[in-house]
Amino acid sequence: MSALPPAIASIERPHPKLWTLYLLRALLTGPALVVVLPVLYFRYHTLRYRFDEQGVHMRWGILFRREVNLTYRRIQDIHLRSGLLQRWLGLGDVLVQTAAGSATAEMTIEGLPEFEAIRDFLYQRMRGHDELAHGQDPGVPALATTLHAIADELDRVRIALERVAPPAPAP
Repeated sequence: MSALPPAIASIERPHPKLWTLYLLRALLTGPALVVVLPVLYFRYHTLRYRFDEQGVHMRWGILFRREVNLTYRRIQDIHLRSGLLQRWLGLGDVLVQTAAGSATAEMTIEGLPEFEAIRDFLYQRMRGHDELAHGQDPGVPALATTLHAIADELDRVRIALERVAPPAPAP
């Protein structure tokens, strides 16, 4: 596969505006602020992303460390979510789903202003448009190439059959 786009490869941490979003959400919880704020603080400061040739990786947590690794092949669907506060801050979430059978997203990439570019990149990788390594035209997916080869073979078979037995006249 070709190299990752520099804008995607350089993403390692959420944007600082995510901390602002977390602060606003914590303030909206009222008295629960004393519990919610430390949780969101540690989540923000430990949240890390990594995009590489195999997939996307996300980890966070101090006491309860959580790590999610998804290969591009496992990705089934991608959704964008941007609430009122997120839109105001210019942020959005990329929800990545797999065929694991869960109703929720396997991974939520949050706190990035370039969320649409990330969605487009993930769609490109999950659909296999990056096929230069296989010697195929990158603009033509593998299925389309296979279908064209089958259609060409069927045309050759039809021509060969017409040479052996000419078509019967129409009644």
